[in-house]
Amino acid sequence: MTSERLTSPRVRRTAALLLAATVGLTAAACGSSSSKTTPKSTADGKVTISIDCAPPTSKPVPRKQWFDDIATFEKQNPNITVKSIDTFPCETPALFTAALTGHTEPDVFYTYFTDKQQVLDSGQAADISSYVNTSTVPSLNDIAPSVLDGQKSDGKLYGLPRTNYAMGIIINRKLFTQAGLNPDQPPTTWAEVAADAAKIQALGNGVNGYGEYSAGNNGGWHFVAEMDALGAPVVSADGKKAAFNTDQGKQVLQNLHDLRFKDNAMGKTQLYKWGDLQKQMAAGKLGMYIAAPDDITYMVQTFKSQYSDFGMGPIPGTDGPAKGTLAGGDDMMFNIKDTPAQIKAGIKLVNFLYLTSGQGQFNYERAKGSGQAVGLPEPEFYTGASLAADNSLKAANSTMPVDNYKPFVDAAVPGVNEPGNAQDIYKVLDTAMASALTNPNANIPQLLSTAEAQVNQVLANK
Repeated sequence: MTSERLTSPRVRRTAALLLAATVGLTAAACGSSSSKTTPKSTADGKVTISIDCAPPTSKPVPRKQWFDDIATFEKQNPNITVKSIDTFPCETPALFTAALTGHTEPDVFYTYFTDKQQVLDSGQAADISSYVNTSTVPSLNDIAPSVLDGQKSDGKLYGLPRTNYAMGIIINRKLFTQAGLNPDQPPTTWAEVAADAAKIQALGNGVNGYGEYSAGNNGGWHFVAEMDALGAPVVSADGKKAAFNTDQGKQVLQNLHDLRFKDNAMGKTQLYKWGDLQKQMAAGKLGMYIAAPDDITYMVQTFKSQYSDFGMGPIPGTDGPAKGTLAGGDDMMFNIKDTPAQIKAGIKLVNFLYLTSGQGQFNYERAKGSGQAVGLPEPEFYTGASLAADNSLKAANSTMPVDNYKPFVDAAVPGVNEPGNAQDIYKVLDTAMASALTNPNANIPQLLSTAEAQVNQVLANK
């Protein structure tokens, strides 16, 4: 469970990623160029492949584990040589786009789920459909359909998942207890959120019951997540028109507007971006907010919180369980220039590192022994026997109170992939979220109408 995701924002955290671009410039540029010189397969059946997202020297523990795994893989597959490329973060948008434009991606390369269309438009992804089956990826049938479908286009498979996340609600267990609430029963509806948040707000001393984003594209990201919880799309099925100017869209903004101005459960300060709510939560000043599980690790690693401080439940629904929850993540794709032998070798490597119980990212015993966190409900792209095996190994090696996340896990809310052109849509919706949270007289229908027109323009230009 060791990747840059745990210490840096995902693709949704656009500002942080762009700031990080200069940090990884040299390594990423040098790494990407290696695909030009990587030898193809030879007459004796030997093949060399390059792969990015190797942990950098600044992360010695995961780096050692990575190269231990590569050494084990090469010993098991003496005909395959792996060239590892250091990248941290694994992707920065500007450099990623430049590599696609210059056709310099490695043989096996890291992408966010939301990068798929950009990669396909560039013509840089190999169709791996004929190479992937239950012989080459034994856990294939246990990968959640929503996750695997996200790797496809026009029925063709272009990638294999590496990690994923789904949104829920993170709570501060101490504040729940102080407010007379049961921390083992996080709210599951927006009415319960409002009631619980008001009780936490009443504690005073600068404590806020509920927190929400409305800046840095994060407000729009959360708007989409909360629409997913209502079972409502934000764009049309063909991806050409906005679809959020609806009763459900009004409900999302009205819920938040009421929390802020009717229930007085959010505090006066708004326009939060990613990182602001985590800081408040870790300081014991925030009762709950919508997030993915790895926010908990971020707070522990960055702000020295304790895992026992936090709990997690499903994203709230209307009158009962949410109908869906925004899901995202990352994957590994294969260069269009790869030979069949390189594609086969790459699939074997990805399966070894990311898709096999008990090894690679699922080697929980090793992670525990090296002082790494074990127990968060991520990645959660498995179902069936693979999920049962993963849960068993995780529980046996857990370093945190996994029962705190049981309401989130047991709810099993189905994941919904992010829309195409996600960041452009999020940017527009930030404005609607900001207005709903800062203006007591916000005209919610007008906010949605304006955002609808702007998103339609964005989609028309794509």
